[in-house]
Amino acid sequence: MCGIVGYTGSRSVSPILIEGLKRLEYRGYDSAGIAVKTESRVEVIKKKGKLRELEELVQKDPPEGEMGIGHTRWATHGVPSDRNSHPHTGCNGDFVVVHNGIIESFQRIKDQLEERGHIFSSETDTEVIAHLLEEEYQGNMREAIIQLFNILEGSYALLVLSRKEPDKLYAVRQDSPLIIGRGNGENYIASDIPAFLKYTNEFYLLDDEEFAEVQKDSIVIYDIMGEPLEKEIFEVNWDSEMVEKSGYQHFMLKEIHEQPDALRRVLGDRISPGNINLEEINLFPESIKDYNKVQIIACGTASYAGIVARYIIEELARIPVELDTGSEFRYRNPLIDDKTLVIVVSQSGETADTLAGLRLARKRGARVIALTNVVGSSIAREADDVLFLKAGPEIAVASTKAYITMLAAFYLLAILFAKGRGTLDSREVEKLISEVLRLPELSAEVLRSSKDKARELAGLFKETKSSFYIGRNTDYALSLEGALKLKEISYIHAEAYQAGELKHGPLALIEEGVPVVALASRLSLFDKIMSNIKEVKARGGTVIALTFNGKEEINKSVDHVFFIPRINELFAGAVAIIPLQLLAYYTALEYGYNVDQPRNLAKSVTVE
Repeated sequence: MCGIVGYTGSRSVSPILIEGLKRLEYRGYDSAGIAVKTESRVEVIKKKGKLRELEELVQKDPPEGEMGIGHTRWATHGVPSDRNSHPHTGCNGDFVVVHNGIIESFQRIKDQLEERGHIFSSETDTEVIAHLLEEEYQGNMREAIIQLFNILEGSYALLVLSRKEPDKLYAVRQDSPLIIGRGNGENYIASDIPAFLKYTNEFYLLDDEEFAEVQKDSIVIYDIMGEPLEKEIFEVNWDSEMVEKSGYQHFMLKEIHEQPDALRRVLGDRISPGNINLEEINLFPESIKDYNKVQIIACGTASYAGIVARYIIEELARIPVELDTGSEFRYRNPLIDDKTLVIVVSQSGETADTLAGLRLARKRGARVIALTNVVGSSIAREADDVLFLKAGPEIAVASTKAYITMLAAFYLLAILFAKGRGTLDSREVEKLISEVLRLPELSAEVLRSSKDKARELAGLFKETKSSFYIGRNTDYALSLEGALKLKEISYIHAEAYQAGELKHGPLALIEEGVPVVALASRLSLFDKIMSNIKEVKARGGTVIALTFNGKEEINKSVDHVFFIPRINELFAGAVAIIPLQLLAYYTALEYGYNVDQPRNLAKSVTVE
């Protein structure tokens, strides 16, 4: 959530800042602003609303300068407004600050500053930082920043522009991501790599309790004590075209269509007929016997992938699996020790609650494997081992290809665990591997076959205020993700239920015309879900079913059907989710909503 950009070099800075912010729009925001160092002053321009409104304001009277910072804000402290937008200054305007994160101690600090005569102009927690710098600066910015680390409590990524040291930008990180791009006679700072991938593929990744002094021809990184650090350059292998729409109407649609290739990448050389090779996580199959439990920690879409994994790992490997959302895990005093294998899942690798869960698990002696899409992210660096998802950049807020690669990674782990624990013989392992290898081809087939039907069925949701998704076992886990996609981008109330729970309350909500999506890819439970479908139809619900080719008898009991190719039902989720993604996408189009940037949501949740 929120986006930060900074630039220092020899070019006009305003267009570069605006362009960088545009590439971070997917993170979610409700206002935007920039600050530019001109010859005589620092000029701040900020505006509530979309970035185009700020851009129009800047274009009317563009500030001339070659150094500046910018920000897109997602409101936490204070309503969305011009005055609450970033950048923020103190009383005398000497220090200009943009900030991602939350300063948990801000009210106490603000009260103390006001007692000392400081006057605040916003409701934000960020503004206290600018006022603190006014007090702590004694001719040396590095020493002032060290004092910030000692005073501030919470999470923050900061950029500071100062009239006191006009040729330098300062970048500060604590529990919120921040990267520095290295150019030729110019340097860039941002909260995420896509902001400046057009200009450089060489980045420094700041760690917690680090800050940087950035000039147009130098970058110096310091630790919390002010000692210089030697950091390795991280080279990004994406190209700038990977973050463009490539002719698609929205990033979400592009990313849905990229899923077959994403599956090919995540499977890649990790799987071949008869063999799974996950040496990168340094977990030999037989070592799974050292653990008595698997604990999965994730949030949102990643947690729904984790629910699928719980069913499959327990069924194949016969080891208990617990799943917690990151926001709950560390508050329930979990039973974790060195006999627990912890798997944390995060597309961005910066999800604050998941990262906190990882740290608690390691503190208690557990080994942690991370599934993440971002090389160099906090979670990737702090886990014991990492299995990268290789989905490529995902820009739309509603996750699609990251989810499908999470499932594929879990499939590999489940088979590897089963092999190591001896719960499957070699022939059974080979058969499962052959099924997983079919996923890229089958996902492409489902894309082709379900697109038109999804567009047609989207009209069923046009006038509805509520909808339901039902399934059993892995189908229930899949229904959670399907419902999430619909509510995220179409704003229709969508609830997922275990189908067997209908009579325990949810059936009271089914009435004439209410759309119910019924998932029936778990063929061992096909007759059970059919009974639930009949319960829905008896109360007037409109049923959209999803099942395998060859189960045409379902047509007699439902209104509409998505058919998918046959595959081992344990792995059906990686193809069955595609029609549900498309259904959500085309429903949002029916309403004319901004699919890539749904209201109130952010791509990367970097605060608790």
